[in-house]
Amino acid sequence: MTDAPDGLERLWTPHRLAYIKSGGDKSDEGCPFDRAPHLPDDESLVVARGKVAYAVLNLYPYNAGHLLICPYRHVADYTDLTDEEVVEVASLTQEAMRTVRRVSGAHGFNIGINQGSVAGAGIAGHLHQHVVPRYGGDANFMPIVGQTKALPQLLTDTRDLLSDAWGTGS
Repeated sequence: MTDAPDGLERLWTPHRLAYIKSGGDKSDEGCPFDRAPHLPDDESLVVARGKVAYAVLNLYPYNAGHLLICPYRHVADYTDLTDEEVVEVASLTQEAMRTVRRVSGAHGFNIGINQGSVAGAGIAGHLHQHVVPRYGGDANFMPIVGQTKALPQLLTDTRDLLSDAWGTGS
C-alpha cells in the first residue's frame, strides 16, 4: 500500500540522483587525500600532521570546522589499516574534537566513516573519518531549500585558527 499516510514529512532531493547513479566515483580526478600532504598546509587546508595520518579541513563542509582524518597511505577499507594507523586516526580525532571545542565551543560532534561509495563515501578509494562539529540550532532548511550552506568563516581562516590552536591544551 504505497499511498497510505505514514506520518512522515518528506523533503525531496532529486538533484542528488546524478551523484547516486554515478556511485560517487571521482577516481578520474585523482585522489585529493594523496595530493594534500605534498602541498603547503595553507594551500591544502591541512590542519595537523602525524606520523601516519593527518587532519585536513573538508573542502565541502557540513558545518564550520568540519575536519577529515586521513591516513597518508592510500587505503580504502578500515580493516586494512595498520594498528599504528588506527591509533593515530583515533588520537587525531580526539585532538580535533578538543581543538574545535576550544576555538568554537562546539556542543557536540558527528564522527564517522562512510565505508565505500554505496555508504556515501565521496572518495571511496581513500579512507577518511569525518569529525563534524555540531552546534545547538545548526540544523536548518537552507541547504535543502536554497541549496546554500551558510558558513561564517573562510576555509583558510578556519584552517589557520584550528592549526594555531592544535595541541595547545585540553
